[in-house]
Amino acid sequence: MAKSPVEVNLIPIEGTPETFAEYGQVIEASRDGAGYGPNDAQLDLSKGIPRLYILRLKETPLGFFKITHHAKVTQCLGSIGGDIWYMGVAKPSLIEDDDDGRRVDTVKAKSGHLYIPPAVEEIRVFRFSGPKFVKLHTGTWHAGPLFSGSSIMDFYNLELSNTNVVDHTSHDFTKNNGVSFRFDT
Repeated sequence: MAKSPVEVNLIPIEGTPETFAEYGQVIEASRDGAGYGPNDAQLDLSKGIPRLYILRLKETPLGFFKITHHAKVTQCLGSIGGDIWYMGVAKPSLIEDDDDGRRVDTVKAKSGHLYIPPAVEEIRVFRFSGPKFVKLHTGTWHAGPLFSGSSIMDFYNLELSNTNVVDHTSHDFTKNNGVSFRFDT
């Protein structure tokens, strides 16, 4: 009989430019006419055709056991209505090609890049609210958007046209680590 995963309870952290800096950027409103600067999303869309679309999600559980990263793009997500939503994250763990896989914990993704799987103790959950969006650094592990209370939420999503086909690497914590994650709002 399969053993049930151990449930790890996480406490959400409010997503601000300072608290989220290791994972990406939180972009907030700026005045009209302001010039480009460090508070603007620092994007890398150079490896394909950008795709900006509205992602419609039905209510998602406040927990996860899989986490994903994209090695070729800085993905952006944000709630269209400014509603509260959550995202589980871990720092990017991409390995540069010159490392040549000498580390024992290195994994080669189907798309060919090398990475180190995220560690259970490095998983965080962030809470986002209001008129802002999140830019994930290339390779940031993420689960979500996650939300409760509404049956449907719309998110704008900026990635590459083929991100979910050729650049979608996932880690299953239940299968590989025997854990799942949950949090309360």
